[in-house]
Amino acid sequence: MKDTTKAHIAALLGNFFFGASIVAIKHLIPEVMPSLALNVLRVGIALILFWVSYLFNPGKVSIQKKHIPLFLLCGCTGVAINQILFIKGTALTSGIHASLLGLCTPIAITIIAAWLLKDRITTNKLIGLLLGVSGAATLVLVKTQSVTDSDALGDILIILNAVSYAFYLVLVAPLMQSYKPIHVIRWVFLIGSIIIIPIGLHDFTQIHWELFNWTHWVALTFVVFGATFSAYLLIVYAIGKLGAPKVGTYIYTQPVFATITSMLLYNEQLTPIKIIAAFLIFGGVFMVNRRNS
Repeated sequence: MKDTTKAHIAALLGNFFFGASIVAIKHLIPEVMPSLALNVLRVGIALILFWVSYLFNPGKVSIQKKHIPLFLLCGCTGVAINQILFIKGTALTSGIHASLLGLCTPIAITIIAAWLLKDRITTNKLIGLLLGVSGAATLVLVKTQSVTDSDALGDILIILNAVSYAFYLVLVAPLMQSYKPIHVIRWVFLIGSIIIIPIGLHDFTQIHWELFNWTHWVALTFVVFGATFSAYLLIVYAIGKLGAPKVGTYIYTQPVFATITSMLLYNEQLTPIKIIAAFLIFGGVFMVNRRNS
């Protein structure tokens, strides 16, 4: 299997974890824990796993001085700011709103890449962006007709989270030229955890462990091991092979995965409109990744 094919699969799988995690997060917050407590758990445990993995594959552990500012920015935008805003925003708004507003990321990536990396916005990319947004909007608007638990502040936090994550995807790409993906992630999470853990320590003490049942443990495991540890590794690997703009377009698949998860867990119906929306979303991913003739 070609490396590019593996990278596309990694990007798709990583976004599956991110999309499905919205349902898991809503199941945990605020029923058994405050939002910042989940930040501490997912970032703290993932950090331990990233550095424990070093024992099984030892190698270069240091970073060059010239790259320290870039690592600091990635730690802030990719972990600290991104995770705090995403968890808090998801807790305040509906899951489907969170998946829709997360689509601001590929739009922001295209703009940021054009600004910082001088990446050209081609016709195919523009068509792909329009297809992806159209499909996701169709998918979400069908569901939002019955949504009553959305909050404007939560929506704003999700948008800011999307912009922060877009900056991370663009900023982390140059680091992939000098370091292995796992090496980058170790340092990015270390920097991010230094910010998140002190902020969320009080909320961590407010977790209602006595209220946990098996569904809460499954949700927490999925968020920590799937949507954090595995997803970040998969995404950063894909960025190293495909670049930030292409990987960012896979975020269009998150509403599809969020909808499928909701169908399996909450018996929602798969309507023809939702199927059409899914085709539009995947069509957008195809067009953005298609080279101009």
